[in-house]
Order: sequence, then structure tokens, then C-alpha cells
Amino acid sequence: MQQTSAPDKRTPYWWEDAPVRPLPETPLAAKADVVVVGAGYAGLVAALTLARAGRAVTVLDAMNPGEGASSRNGGITSGNIRMTFDQLKRRYGEGRALAIEAEGKVARSFTYDFIRSEGLDCDFQLTGRFYGVIGQEQYESAARSAEALQRKLGIDSFAVPRAEQRNYLGTDYYRGGSVRMDIGGLQPAKYHAEILRVTLASGATVHSGCPVTAITAEGAGFVVTTPAGKIAARQVLICTNGYTDGAVPFLRRRLVPVRSRMIATEELPADLMDRLMPRRMMASEGKVLGFYYRPSPDGKRILLGGRDASQSGDPAAPTLMLRKGLIGLFPELEDVRLSHSWFGNVAMHRDMIPRIFDHKGLTYATGFCGSGVVWAPWIGSRAAHKLMGGAQGRSAFDMRPPPAIPLYAGKPWFMPAFIQGYRMQDRIALARATR
Repeated sequence: MQQTSAPDKRTPYWWEDAPVRPLPETPLAAKADVVVVGAGYAGLVAALTLARAGRAVTVLDAMNPGEGASSRNGGITSGNIRMTFDQLKRRYGEGRALAIEAEGKVARSFTYDFIRSEGLDCDFQLTGRFYGVIGQEQYESAARSAEALQRKLGIDSFAVPRAEQRNYLGTDYYRGGSVRMDIGGLQPAKYHAEILRVTLASGATVHSGCPVTAITAEGAGFVVTTPAGKIAARQVLICTNGYTDGAVPFLRRRLVPVRSRMIATEELPADLMDRLMPRRMMASEGKVLGFYYRPSPDGKRILLGGRDASQSGDPAAPTLMLRKGLIGLFPELEDVRLSHSWFGNVAMHRDMIPRIFDHKGLTYATGFCGSGVVWAPWIGSRAAHKLMGGAQGRSAFDMRPPPAIPLYAGKPWFMPAFIQGYRMQDRIALARATR
């Protein structure tokens, strides 16, 4: 019998080991070389980079540092790009398309080197990722993509036929898939806490519960206004992503906050985990609204996530939908309880590519489209180098701002309809797939 009662907790599973807390109150400086807005992965890595280069840096966050997506995500180091290579080539030309794909490999290496060189205690494991397909047509495409990644970029990637699927994932739902060995998993709240630790040690100042209410140009710089006072800055870097508010209306008209929800099971027997996730890999699937899932870092639970069409409160229906998806993949979990259900905002936009851009003197590092574990630190570091004028600031993701969304000013009233449309696309694709 399926669980119908609420999960034990409505807070992120990750907060059990790394709770998000306010920082001690400190006076706001009168001036800074750089003010960074947003203390998630991108903002903190940018601040760390700038502070170590000798800049006076102040980071402002309306919430507690990391309280947004940085401590709520799945902790999968995917570095996905939503557009296919062919789509990138049609829109930007082959040269930039290749540069974007190649930079994804560099960004993952940056993440892994950063964790190692800084000694970040975040339960990182380079496990690989299994990508499940829903039909033979998708399998052929996934196999070609895996071969291309291996041949063009030297990424350890290979196809997995259905007959070998259970060696990687204990489900019969898929019709094979592919594996990339350059993707792993970490504990995202621990990762953020460790980045915050080294950023504070670098000399950057970070303020929690300090929302920006206005940014105005003044002389050769800017004045950033907060409830705690004003701060003059030569440069301002915006890193707010899925929690962008009215203080930066230009960005707010371009980013759509979309809820992504996760559930965690209770602890499972070791033999059951060995059957369902024998290699303890990260996992995703070939659907528009596909699930992403993984074992917990200790290998005792399964955590599964997906898009959530709700926009207010914390309704039960999205949790039950994820549970239904979990059981569809692993029928053996029908009677297993859920320990946690939570959500956070990811930021989508019309181009669906992370980016760095400038507008009226302000620099933005944002738009991670659900893959911020890799992209946010990388884009934040490149934006910092751009502010300093160094060659390291060059990036294939430094481009024009994403286009504004018509009739949109921050409230994504259209998302429930879009989510339902995507679900219909998945149902049609499943019906048409050669199973």
C-alpha cells in the first residue's frame, strides 16, 4: 500500500547535516571595490576570486546564504546544456557551439579541482551518470551522442543496451541508455557551506538577511541601497538566478523561477540498494519533464527530483506525483516511506544557456537552467575575472542578455500550463516510442 500521509519533513534532506543559518550581523561597509548580489554558489565563488586578487568585496543576500537553490538541488555535477549540439549550431554557429560544449568539460574539471584544491568537505564522489531512454529511437540517438563525446572531447562515455541495463540501474522501465563517467554527486548544502567558509577566510564580507532595494549609477560607479544602509561600489555583479526580485527588474523580466521538487526515501536495506543502484550512479532520463535521481552520499536512500507546477504553498500533489514516478521506476519501493519532500527555484529563460552579460554597467552571472552545481561556480569565477579585466574572464557564455519574456514581470503565471503541455509531450513520445 502506497504512503498517503505527508513525508516526515518538509525541509531539504541536505539540511540534516548542513543546516542553513544566518551569519552574525556586521556593519555594512561604506564602500567596496565590488558588491556582489546573491550569496549562492556563483556569488560566493566570484567573491572568493575577487578577494584573493586584492579587491574589497561585499556580498549581499536577501535570505541566509545558500538558502535558495544552492542547498536544495540534487547535487549532481551534470553541467547540462538544454539545447542539443545541432540546436546550438543553428543558433550560434558551429564555432561557438563547439566552444560551449568544450567549456562544459572545462567547467566540470574546474569544479573537481576546486573541491580538491580547497579541501572542501562535501561528500563528492565521481560515480558516473546513467541516462535512461524510453524507446529504441532514443537509444540510437543516445549511442551516437555518447560516441561523439568520446571521439570529439575525450569524455569516457558509452551506450548501455537494454540487456545490460540492470548492471547499472535496477529497473526495467528504460530501453537502455548511456553512461558518462565525468559526472558525479556531492552534498550540495555541505558544498555551499564549505565555499562560504573559504570565501569568508579570503577577506570578503558576506551579509545575510540584507536585501538590495535599489542599484543606482553615481559617478564612475554605483550606490547599492539596502535596509542596513547604502554602499558605494566601483562595480556590481548580480548573481541572483531563481530568486531574483524587484531590485533588478531588467533581469527579473528575463528569468522565470520554476519550482523543482525532491523527495528522499527512508533508509533502505543494503541489499535493496545493491539491486536498485548497483553502481551508486547519478541518473536522469530522456523526457522533457524527466526525473533526476541518485543515492544519498551514504548510499542508504534514494533521492528523486522533478519539476513542480505549483506556485504557492506546499501542496501534497507534487510530492505524490514524484512518489508515483519513483515507484514506476522501482516497484519494490511501493511500501517505502518518504522521509523528506522539499522544493526550490531554478531559473529558466528563453535561450536556456547559462551566461555572463553586461547591461548599463552592471555585470550579470546567471541563468543556470537547473544545472547550477557545475555552471554557477564556473560562471561566477569567469565573471569575476571579467571584472578584473583578465584573459581568464573569456568565456563562450559571455554573450548578449537573454531576451525579455512578453507580458512577464516576475510572476510566472504561465508555468502550470507549460508544465501540463510538457507532460502531454512526454505521454505522446512514450506512446510513439518503440518499446
